[in-house]
Amino acid sequence: MRWALKASPVDRGRAGSKHHLITDGHGTPLAVLVTGGNRNDVAQLLPYRDVIPPVRGRVGRPRRKPDSLFADHGYDHDSYSNQVHERGIVPAIARRGTRHGTGLGTYRWGIEWTIALLHGFRRLRIRWERRADIHEAFLKLACCLITHRQLRSLC
Repeated sequence: MRWALKASPVDRGRAGSKHHLITDGHGTPLAVLVTGGNRNDVAQLLPYRDVIPPVRGRVGRPRRKPDSLFADHGYDHDSYSNQVHERGIVPAIARRGTRHGTGLGTYRWGIEWTIALLHGFRRLRIRWERRADIHEAFLKLACCLITHRQLRSLC
């Protein structure tokens, strides 16, 4: 009897993609990034934080950075949290190994809601494109549609 050696289906080296998303407090997408499915989340924290566009607010200079950063336990690492804190942003990142229900969900509902809306688009839920730039274009188009729907509901 012969046994064929195959890659384990639970192996972390699998193909696929992850959607990293930054939103405001109401769930409006500000920046989006696509990385490989085998990449660590925390490695994308600092470069991705620099992608946030200036936010208009009161008259004067636009805000260049947020006051606080809420993230799930995939972004939990002490050195990265310290680097975020050094940039003047208060990190509120869920700790690994803690039970669900730490209270961050009351602040993270906007991002979870936006991710659910993104995965409502079938083309983003299952990645059909081989090229990352095409998939990222569809992801940005979906973010534009979500933002348009939010603005339309305000009017």
